[in-house]
Amino acid sequence: MRKIIHVDMDAFYVSVEIRDNPKLANKPVAVGGSRSSRGVLSTSNYIARRYGVRSAMPTSVALRKCPDLILVPGRMEVYKSVSSQIREIFERYTDIIEPLSLDEAYLDVTDCKLFSGSATLIAQDICRSIHKELNLTASAGVAPIKFLAKVASDLNKPNGVYVIPPKDVDSFIDNMELKKIPGVGKVTNEKLLLNNLKFGRDVKASSLEYLTSKYGKLGRLLWDRCSGSDDRPIMVSRERKSVGVERTFPEDILDLSILDDILKNKLLPELQKRAEKQLLDRGISKIGVKVKFSDFHQTTKEFSTDKIDLAILSELLVEAFARGNGKKVRLLGIHIGLTPNKSETEQISFEW
Repeated sequence: MRKIIHVDMDAFYVSVEIRDNPKLANKPVAVGGSRSSRGVLSTSNYIARRYGVRSAMPTSVALRKCPDLILVPGRMEVYKSVSSQIREIFERYTDIIEPLSLDEAYLDVTDCKLFSGSATLIAQDICRSIHKELNLTASAGVAPIKFLAKVASDLNKPNGVYVIPPKDVDSFIDNMELKKIPGVGKVTNEKLLLNNLKFGRDVKASSLEYLTSKYGKLGRLLWDRCSGSDDRPIMVSRERKSVGVERTFPEDILDLSILDDILKNKLLPELQKRAEKQLLDRGISKIGVKVKFSDFHQTTKEFSTDKIDLAILSELLVEAFARGNGKKVRLLGIHIGLTPNKSETEQISFEW
């Protein structure tokens, strides 16, 4: 029996914008579009959704529904960076990860030994870690079947976990609307409704022969899903390129010596621990320091090397800190770049 988790970030793009600009909190906000030109929204926060504002909605329609809607331009490079940080959190629990987009992914935690192998506790800890470290919320679905994990992740949003244990799979599918199945869109669902197919139990009461003759491949998909069949593997699609750790401070810091102490005594030991597994068969290509200042501008300094060198990290910190021209620091991070997988393990050294 597999243990599958589907993690879906809550209103990801707009949540990043609100996190990075707290003045937007508790206001209706959307990413994309413009008041002065035609366009569509990328996403909106939950406050805006109360007014009927939705993703892919024309800006003009959204503004009619919510005249006070605040439009923020998208920052795709920032979202990609945050997505990489989320991925690093996932990799603490499993290497079997299938990203579907920047803000959602499947995780197979069948062999994860953390929390005595409880997928529910693992999902809760993933969401808790994302919130604690990145100040963002995620929702998760847990199920023994891949597509059901995705369905479940949408049932306790935002910032919630929904679990479908094996004993409840049949009853859940019986009462599940077919439009919840990934791949069943609005037009397809309307056609199904015309034939009195609305819930999983309606498909079960039909026959495979009828469904395939009526709907072709879709009929087979419906039969399989409503029979609780989804043997698709979690498709691991990319090799990890870096490992990093970072810390956002309760209060901004101006003292460089304090930052250097945090780098040496807090961040570096954590980085060593997180990188340990990757470095069994990978090498280091570079090391780097990231600094985010009190005005939310950030900078990164990197150095090409094949080892973690504390002296170089400290020098990179000095150079990155100087770019702030006296501004306080709200976040400090360090990272290593990884070489491609290699057949022979190399010993990694840590110079002090």
